[in-house]
Amino acid sequence: MSSESHVPHAWQFFRAGGVDQVLITRGADIAHLRELDQKLWVALACPTRGIDFDTRTLDLIDTDHDGRIRAPELLAACDWACARLRNPDLLLQPAGRLALDDLADNEAGRALAAEARHTLALQGLKDASDIGLEALVERQKHLASERFNGDGIVTPATAAEDAALRELIETIIATGGGVDDASGTPGIDKARGLAFFEAAERLLAWHAQGEQDCGALRTAAQAVQAVQPKVEDFFARCRLAAYDAGAAGALNAPPAEELRAYASQILSLTADPLKQLPLAPVAAGRALPLGEYVNPAWQPALDALREQAVLPLLGADHGHAIDEAAWQQLKALVAPCGDWLATRPAGPVAALGSETVNRLLGCDLPAARERLLALIAQDSQAAPQQGLVNDLEKLLRLQRDLLALLRNFVSFESFYHREGAVFQAGRLYLDGRSCDLTVQVADAGKHAVVAGLAKAYLAYCECTRGKERMTIAAAFTAGDVDFLFVGRNGLFYDRDGLDWDARIVKVIENPISIAQAFLSPYKKFLRMIEEQVAKRAAASDATQQTKLGGWAGQIAKADKALPTATASTMTTPPVSAPRSRIDVGTVAALGVALGSISAVIVGVFGKFVDLGWWIPLAIIGIVLSISGPSMLIAWLKLRQRSLGPILDASGWAINGRMRLNVRLGASLSQTARLPPGTRRQPDPFGERHVGGWSLVALLLVLGAALAAWRLGWLQGVRAFFTV
Repeated sequence: MSSESHVPHAWQFFRAGGVDQVLITRGADIAHLRELDQKLWVALACPTRGIDFDTRTLDLIDTDHDGRIRAPELLAACDWACARLRNPDLLLQPAGRLALDDLADNEAGRALAAEARHTLALQGLKDASDIGLEALVERQKHLASERFNGDGIVTPATAAEDAALRELIETIIATGGGVDDASGTPGIDKARGLAFFEAAERLLAWHAQGEQDCGALRTAAQAVQAVQPKVEDFFARCRLAAYDAGAAGALNAPPAEELRAYASQILSLTADPLKQLPLAPVAAGRALPLGEYVNPAWQPALDALREQAVLPLLGADHGHAIDEAAWQQLKALVAPCGDWLATRPAGPVAALGSETVNRLLGCDLPAARERLLALIAQDSQAAPQQGLVNDLEKLLRLQRDLLALLRNFVSFESFYHREGAVFQAGRLYLDGRSCDLTVQVADAGKHAVVAGLAKAYLAYCECTRGKERMTIAAAFTAGDVDFLFVGRNGLFYDRDGLDWDARIVKVIENPISIAQAFLSPYKKFLRMIEEQVAKRAAASDATQQTKLGGWAGQIAKADKALPTATASTMTTPPVSAPRSRIDVGTVAALGVALGSISAVIVGVFGKFVDLGWWIPLAIIGIVLSISGPSMLIAWLKLRQRSLGPILDASGWAINGRMRLNVRLGASLSQTARLPPGTRRQPDPFGERHVGGWSLVALLLVLGAALAAWRLGWLQGVRAFFTV
């Protein structure tokens, strides 16, 4: 055979959460990870923020910089790291330093080793055998501060002593925005430079077309166009003032009260509110002044109108003011340039004007463009050296962090082995228990829409620490829910050990355990009785208060009613109070009812006693008929309880259901327990418990009733009530 047949890699799996998950225990597992079917991966994507992981490492893996890491990007990082290390087993030994001898003996590895030795030599560590992140960070700062740092971005400082090029770069940043270079200083890249020159080329071409179409009228037409809307507004106001003399005051500048409001502001002649005011005071038939008594915000534009349009086209007679007829004549003279003015380029570069652009480019656009592109290319030539330093940093970070990421992405080994997963935000203490399954969320409302499908009891808590705020979702998987409600306060510890005040703001209710579901019907029944008793007591109290109020009113008016009552007793003979009568029929009916009820009770009790040794099974059947439905529903929901929807709602792409069974849930939420060997003293103010004696008395009564039934003593009682 010309080539060896491919031998598939032997994987090891463990089962957790109802799915098979791969174990990453050898460097060969990482090197052959591309061969593992992605259907066997636990996650296919995760966010780069909101998880407990080094953000710089995540950003280096996130090659498309979209804030998410997908399976192809993680595979590329594994292949990249294995190609530059002598042995992939080194990725199983997380460390903050990289031995130079561990680099691969290939072109990429030798280049990294040479750059590492160069970096160590610059820091006086020529004989060092390994390199750490601190040395690389220092080297990156030094490279970023150099004139040419290899990022392809030039700043005004990059132009050095070339003042014209420096001013050009500053103008491009001002008009098109800048991008930070490696040192954090705003600059421009090749794309922004070319965009500026394209806009400048369109502006200069437009001006050249104007010279061809309009000739000497080009400058005058631009001056007229710059003020035309405001001049039209001024003459329209003057016409309205001629139509109604009383309207002149309203058409002029705002009243003094409104102008006083401007006094407390920082005013500018190039912005509102001054530019919104009329060009000059409005009056019927008034001409527009071009010198004095004009709005200072428009003074430069009106000066340009006078110098570039009015004086050359209308003469010196209109040098101080222009009436509406002269304005219409001026518009007619520059009308041939209307089509050209309509095609004026828009944008911040066009707003600079042709004179400013020509000055910046030295009247030679191609030469200026070549100078700028040459400067950017010179900076890009330093990229290989900068790239090697960045690659060393990436390799160091992958050696330290890649294994941990794989154990929280390809499998959830860290979570199911209770080592702390990257998505766990910390630990919440609330209601006498701790919750370890907590995830950070951006929007509780949006998160709850998907997370509710997890069939878990979730409490969304708003956490505050000083001015800092964040929201977490905590899964309660043990204990009861009687005192979990919105507004309940607790304490949250993040993964850094910092404490946050936590308050429940939203709850998604689901069963926590079958034991809780067993007691749920009885708790609801007792709660219903308490509510009904409270309602009846409140109604009775309100009735008594009303009666007491009426009696108090009668007592207060007793002295006024006394004379009237005395007079009536003198004229009216006393009437004897009616005697209350007892209805014999009512008494008989009550007796019959009580007898029937007693007979039914005795009959049921008799049938129950006749069960003999089946009585315990009957009691169990009664209990199951009450608690069975809620226990069945709880069992079904607990079987469906999973981690997937909780993480999907946080931006993950979970590949499996990842069930949270009862045993795992008990380890994620732990209730309070006294330490071993604790001695507990009784509560001197505690309530006295008589439940034990009451139970003994009840059992004695039941035993006596059973004996009386067996001896036939209850037959006489039944006969008495059925007579």
